[in-house]
Amino acid sequence: MTPPPREPVTVAVVGAGPRAVGLLERLAANRAELLGTRPLDVHLVDPYPPGPGRIWRTGQSPLLTLNTAAGNVTLFTDGSVTCDGPPHPGPTLAEWARVLATSFPSRDTQGRYLEWCYRQAVDRLGPDARVRSHRTRARALHGDRIGRQRLYLDGRAEPLPADVVVLALGHLDAVPDAEQVVLGDVAARHDLTYLPPGSPAEADLSVLRPGEPVLVRGLGLTFLDLMLLVTEGRGGEFRTDRSGRLRYQATGREPRLLVGSRRGMPHLAKFGYPPAGTPPPLPRFLDAAALAVGTRPLHFRQAVWPLLAKEIGWGYYHRLFTDHPDRTALGLPEFAKRYATLDWYSPQRVALLRRAVPDRRDALDTDRLDRPLRGVRCRTLADLQPYVRHRLGHAARRRADPRHSADLGALAAVVSAWGQVDALASAGRLTAGSVRADVHGWLPGFFSHLAGGPPGYRLDQLRALAAARVVSFLGEDTWVRPDRAGRAFRAGSASLAETVTARALVEARLPTPTPDRLTDPLLRSLYAAGDLVAEVRDCGGEPVPTGRLRVRAADARIIDHTGDPHPCRFALGPYTDAGHAMAFAPPRVNAPTFRQNDAAARAILRHLASRHC
Repeated sequence: MTPPPREPVTVAVVGAGPRAVGLLERLAANRAELLGTRPLDVHLVDPYPPGPGRIWRTGQSPLLTLNTAAGNVTLFTDGSVTCDGPPHPGPTLAEWARVLATSFPSRDTQGRYLEWCYRQAVDRLGPDARVRSHRTRARALHGDRIGRQRLYLDGRAEPLPADVVVLALGHLDAVPDAEQVVLGDVAARHDLTYLPPGSPAEADLSVLRPGEPVLVRGLGLTFLDLMLLVTEGRGGEFRTDRSGRLRYQATGREPRLLVGSRRGMPHLAKFGYPPAGTPPPLPRFLDAAALAVGTRPLHFRQAVWPLLAKEIGWGYYHRLFTDHPDRTALGLPEFAKRYATLDWYSPQRVALLRRAVPDRRDALDTDRLDRPLRGVRCRTLADLQPYVRHRLGHAARRRADPRHSADLGALAAVVSAWGQVDALASAGRLTAGSVRADVHGWLPGFFSHLAGGPPGYRLDQLRALAAARVVSFLGEDTWVRPDRAGRAFRAGSASLAETVTARALVEARLPTPTPDRLTDPLLRSLYAAGDLVAEVRDCGGEPVPTGRLRVRAADARIIDHTGDPHPCRFALGPYTDAGHAMAFAPPRVNAPTFRQNDAAARAILRHLASRHC
């Protein structure tokens, strides 16, 4: 007698972008071992197509590209990943698209790659698995710790039942903060234009009129998207003249962008050459032993920054001495021995560097690295422009020149130090003020400035636009506020004596979601019910919220108001406290993303097997 067919177990994944695809890939890799032949239903809930999701959806402007080289993008595990599940190697974006590993393909190409990765993951789940896409939003989730979960979707009266629910939402939107509300109200009352934080690819940029001055806050990657869409996207052309210099041919349809930020300069470009030479041994000075003194919380600027700066210097000079010994006056062993004994602020350290590095252009200036416009004061906006363009050109040439490969060592030291500083904050070893101002405030921006910049040709385009007077720079510590009559926006900076006005203001940055400002209805309802809780760090007895969702690090199970992990609810993504793992990662680096995906997938499959054995 033929046994009756078994009821499938069900997983609902809210979000269908690359993080969800990574989870599907790991479910497929681990299914045979942990679930056997039990039928499996997977529901993906997202208004955007599965694979690329919202951010990488196909059909975007071909002007918008990745800021990561194609060879550093993959959704497949390889032998470097230390996880319990079997690896399943696959092509990087460069291999799939058959482009140079150092190229920066369009987001449309990336979207098509993610669509292909999604289909591969679905096929590998096997014939007894069904994957269904629901092109809508989830609005509520009900269910206790024992029974099935009920996920309510827009446009569907009956809930979607599931044994496991996974939140893989990716980038989140946020309601305006207090300042943004004021600026939006002023714009509405006086017929001004105000675009709050968000993706330029999703904004109506037609409100920025030709020739109109537009104030822009932010010089990061979001600004570069805006810049391209309102210049080349309106018919302008970049051309190389006979001298090899890039020029911009305007059409007259461009607005005039007046842009500033805290630093007053864009992020440094990606390195224009492959890493080679000898990487520095890290960490060297900023480690647990160096900071395990006393019981009182440490002040970042007083106790941590001197060691962090010394660590950055060690990474930089180690590469300078090993990659370019002809530009040093001491051997590395002698320099390392002396450098290790000297405090960062000591005159002896300064004297050592003057002796060991004869050319001042080879010396590392951490203050100038962070604030390249510090000390620059100009009377007018026009006076400031040549200086900023010069600094842009200098920075772009340096990042493209392997003679400055010591910069790779400085970057490696910052990457190493990031984890050390975050561990200090998590352990309550830093003051609350230090965590707010430095760990959550300054340090991420400094890291992005060194590591999160665009390809070099984007900065060449920015310089060409500045030379064509389509873009003007406002300087560091830029501020914006309504004028006294409220009929325009006024801006200035620490670099300028002059102030400028405009009837349009764009926030060229992505929103900063916190639990009290989320727009997603599902997350809002879960936070309100206590089914989600935000991470709060104990900093010397003072609580400091991080704004991130608490999950159990071992398997990404959501922790609720009871303090316990929920047996059948999981969350993956940068909005959790499991770490800022990206949805995709470079190959052969044992990426945290793949380790997290594998641990979550195995926990999900074990739960399904135990519930339905």
